[in-house]
Amino acid sequence: MLQARGALVVGLSRSRSEADEHEECDVADRAAVEAAAARVLARHPSLDLLVCNAGVGARGTYLSAPAERIEQVVRVNYLGSVWTVLAFLPGLGRGSHLVNVVSMAGVVAVGPYSASKHAQLALSRSLAVELAPRGIHVHSVLPGFVETPGFPQRTRWPRVLHPLIASPELVARRILDAVDHDRREIVVPRWYRPAAWAQALVPGLLATARARTSRRPPHSP
Repeated sequence: MLQARGALVVGLSRSRSEADEHEECDVADRAAVEAAAARVLARHPSLDLLVCNAGVGARGTYLSAPAERIEQVVRVNYLGSVWTVLAFLPGLGRGSHLVNVVSMAGVVAVGPYSASKHAQLALSRSLAVELAPRGIHVHSVLPGFVETPGFPQRTRWPRVLHPLIASPELVARRILDAVDHDRREIVVPRWYRPAAWAQALVPGLLATARARTSRRPPHSP
């Protein structure tokens, strides 16, 4: 969508992308991020938009996920955003935009993945304050379930629930809309908002309900 607007897009990831330019990099590796950012900024000293979108799933709870997986989730989902922002900050000036693609999991507590996304959301909200004097706009985007190669939701959920799964195209459109209209924190799709309200307003009730659900026998109705 950015390319359709005439923008030059540079991708930063472990695998190739459809970006105009690509830098192979694991965002969990701070030195690798700093080296990749230096190469990009040498070619493009001024950036209009920086999007932090890297993420990996925990595939378990704090009681079931291996310690190594929990550490990886924090390194990629949270620290990956920290290192990326700090490395590319010299290219962000007045009027530029920073987008952190968080997750609804960041406002609804569900294990290590949720905690890492909650930290990323706190980072984004902190940066919104710290970068405001520089005229840099910070946006937090909280998608619900989205069908992507790394998170193949349609294979995890019954077909009857597939209408609840958003497309990457919808998320991309909403991100551009947030940038265009300077919306600082959005939920995609919008009807996921009540889940965030429930967690914030009645955390004890939500925790009790989830605990009762987790205690059900595996094959009970």
